[in-house]
Amino acid sequence: MSELPKGTVRRSLKMASLPLGFAGRTAFGLARRLAGGAEDLIRTEIEERTAKQLFAVIGELKGGAQKFAQVLSVMESALPENLVRPYRAALTSLQESGPALPARAVHTVLREQLGDDWRELLPEFTDRPVATASIGQVHRGRWHDGRDVAVKVQHPGAAEALTSDFGHLTRMGWIIDRVTGGELDVKEVVAELREQMTEELDYLLEAESQAAFAEAFADDPDFVVPRVVEATDRVLVAEWLDGTPASVVMADGEQEDRDRLGLLLARFHHAGPNRCGLMHADPHPGNFRLTDDGRLGVLDFGAVARLPDGLVPWMGPVMRACADGDPEQMAEVMREAGLLKERKDEGDEKPEDLGWLSRSMEMLVQPLNEEVFAFDREWMREAVRRATLTKDAEILRSRMVMHPEHAIVQRVWMGELAMLSQLGARIPYRAEAVAGMPGFEPDPPAPESPAPDS
Repeated sequence: MSELPKGTVRRSLKMASLPLGFAGRTAFGLARRLAGGAEDLIRTEIEERTAKQLFAVIGELKGGAQKFAQVLSVMESALPENLVRPYRAALTSLQESGPALPARAVHTVLREQLGDDWRELLPEFTDRPVATASIGQVHRGRWHDGRDVAVKVQHPGAAEALTSDFGHLTRMGWIIDRVTGGELDVKEVVAELREQMTEELDYLLEAESQAAFAEAFADDPDFVVPRVVEATDRVLVAEWLDGTPASVVMADGEQEDRDRLGLLLARFHHAGPNRCGLMHADPHPGNFRLTDDGRLGVLDFGAVARLPDGLVPWMGPVMRACADGDPEQMAEVMREAGLLKERKDEGDEKPEDLGWLSRSMEMLVQPLNEEVFAFDREWMREAVRRATLTKDAEILRSRMVMHPEHAIVQRVWMGELAMLSQLGARIPYRAEAVAGMPGFEPDPPAPESPAPDS
């Protein structure tokens, strides 16, 4: 049997330590109960200690584990406040940082991918990374033609690390459930991340997607996408982009900047499918900047949804019917699109009460019912609870047919709402969504009052 790389062994030991740590804390709780401690306080203490260890261990990892942590960091606005509050800063840091490769290893990758004369292509290169992500890290440099560039270098063994990490995450789903309060379907999230990150390993495909976005949004007054300079299998060089990271705006920004960033995030996600048949599918704060001239800078196109015909045509009518509180119309559209299974007792002549269909989504469509909507964490937590943890949500999961291309759009939409909630943005979300959502017709104009008799 061949030996595992030392890094893989260390990662496996770190992940394996989590269930053991939880067992120890459970024993600690039992001892406290025998000593007469209050059970609810003990449970809270165990959960918070478990969360602390979970976030600490994941924060030291790359690959799938760090990517999962990034999902948690985006969706933290929907997780129980008592668990997230002490670790919000640590979760946020995972959006742009992680363990860095030593300079020698980075130089080896550059030599392999750009050639022995890579220093001629990059006469200036900063060894210290400006950001480290789940499968790679970014360095600042200067291209031989004088342009400032961002150099994205893939970690050696990234593919093997993903396989190892996703296996561990699946096996420890039960402990993550305890930490997140059951708010996330761990197996479902891991399965989707596995598929998404396999694509993210292909830097040539990412360069193609980024070039398409850069062309579609060139000279746009609201957005800036850095142009690709050079790309290989494991190195991607793009023009450098300055700006204030979204995470900084979330933590310390004035309300004006929060609202501006939130408005542009919503506009960008709804504009992509119509402009270039693509949707940016990695909505976390590390991928967005607010530039000095007020534009939204967008980074990292490793994960995109390919929508050559724009958003699916049924989405607008379904969302409109839900916003109008019309579950029968929702069901009709969904049946026509092949998205809704018939109930098992379909022979029953009694009409089905479809209220569960609109109730499970009613809070998520609230932003479509108001001219200006105020997003916040409390709203997001309740919206996710109703959409995932209620009896209505259970019926929806059992009856809805979700195709892969629809699932990724739903995930992006949820990520977008989570970011807007983290920002506390107050924006005219309805107008942006309607503009980019086919079939969501605007309200009909109010009838004119008859002219008074002369």
